[in-house]
Amino acid sequence: MILRSLKRVLADSRGQSLVEFSLSALMLVLVMFGIFELSRMLLVYTTVANAARAGARYMIVHGSHSNSPATLTSTQTLVKNYLSAAPVNTSIAVITASGYGGAEGSTATVNVTYPYDPWVGFYTHLFSINISSTSQGVITW
Repeated sequence: MILRSLKRVLADSRGQSLVEFSLSALMLVLVMFGIFELSRMLLVYTTVANAARAGARYMIVHGSHSNSPATLTSTQTLVKNYLSAAPVNTSIAVITASGYGGAEGSTATVNVTYPYDPWVGFYTHLFSINISSTSQGVITW
């Protein structure tokens, strides 16, 4: 009799589902936010790469023979306009350029660096990196 009631007490699992669900839901939410952050990081990287490419193209088309040769300010403004297409704070992006307004045949280079800031605060220590892209081309005009 005592053994039978002890089995019944030990076999009682009324709270087990609640505990399992809470642990599973927590893991699911963490994974979903991680996927969200990685996707957002990919979006920012793609935008940074496209902005560097657009800046380099602007510089190779606006060489010293152009009616409006490229300057550092005009190149940085163009790159910041491209960066504003994504969730990027353009004021903290570092844009460097070399070879702007050069002669035909010289190389123009644009480097864009953006310190990625995670949207979800939990992942700040994992995703605090600098996203950088460099693009270069030969001035054609």
